[in-house]
Amino acid sequence: AVSILALLLSGCDSMPTSVFTYSPPENIDDGLDVGTMAEVNIDPDLIGEVVTQIQDGQYTEIHSLLIIRDDKIVVEEYFWGHDFQWDAPYYHGEVVLHNIYTTHTVMSAGKSFTSACIGIAIDNGFIESANQSIFDYLSDHQHLNTGGKDTITIEHLLTMTSGLEWLEWGASNTSPDSDLFNLWIGCDDQITCVLEKFLAEEPGTHFAYNSGGMVLLGEIIKNATGLEIEDFSAEYLFTPLGINAPEWERFPSGITAQASGGFYITPRDMAKLGLLYLNNGVWDGKQVISEQWVQKSATTYPGNEGIRVPLEDVWRPGYSYTWWTKQYSYDGKKLDIFYAEGWGGQKIYVIPELDSVVVFTGGNYTSKNYNFKILKK
Repeated sequence: AVSILALLLSGCDSMPTSVFTYSPPENIDDGLDVGTMAEVNIDPDLIGEVVTQIQDGQYTEIHSLLIIRDDKIVVEEYFWGHDFQWDAPYYHGEVVLHNIYTTHTVMSAGKSFTSACIGIAIDNGFIESANQSIFDYLSDHQHLNTGGKDTITIEHLLTMTSGLEWLEWGASNTSPDSDLFNLWIGCDDQITCVLEKFLAEEPGTHFAYNSGGMVLLGEIIKNATGLEIEDFSAEYLFTPLGINAPEWERFPSGITAQASGGFYITPRDMAKLGLLYLNNGVWDGKQVISEQWVQKSATTYPGNEGIRVPLEDVWRPGYSYTWWTKQYSYDGKKLDIFYAEGWGGQKIYVIPELDSVVVFTGGNYTSKNYNFKILKK
């Protein structure tokens, strides 16, 4: 039989200089069960190969690798790498050895936490449906409800199909041409700056990566629930999962910026979101988020197929409710993978057929990262 990790981790073509010694993950009473690779039928030699590849620099700026299988965390490895620093070359700050307690920026993988909050808000009746117009919850901005924008739904924001004119991937993060950059520089009201954009496409028909739409979702949660997304997520998502609620960065205007991603949590806490979704929204016997929302998140939104993602090695994935989707074939078998992804190599892979969650953090902000190459091998 083919080892399970033949589907997950790569071999090494050259003799490594590092020596890998496996240590089972530590039980720190954080709500995650721990186990060993032997208990879940993982070949330690394959893990050793990929860990030495990372340590020897064959894969650069990978800061952590975690694997959960059969509801147990069985692989947990941390590496040297650069902290994120906005104003440094390559966005590389101090070099640190990451560890079990090191919080890490999740970048746009945080969008999947925002998406979960929307699903929970619907489950609890704060929001009626993802198919509602966004203007049902933006009463202070009705003057911008022009030119057909009333047809933009919450679902369109989640799937990056709002149709609003937006340039994010096609411009440098520090360029005045970047709409994301302009949200931070010279914009007094970020909600207005997003909504005043021209409706360039019919909502629901064209994918265009738009972090501004996620900022709108944060405002929608606030208006629907009476709680800032920072407080709502703490009460309804982070606390049930046993996660120390992070601080969400704000624009100078006071509007929550990190509904689009970027707060800091540990890789273990990232893994908890993946495990929640792997188990169809159930955590510790409680339905935290509906199974229907999880299935929506794991299913490619119609028309969102074959997307080319900058600096990523995965070939043309799809996109759903802020989760990326990919079907991978191996030895005649098909694996349906869905994953949260953040700039620099922040990943939460959910692989239901293998009952597995794989987490990476990293610092490849200006160079290609090879998380999927490692995963598929």
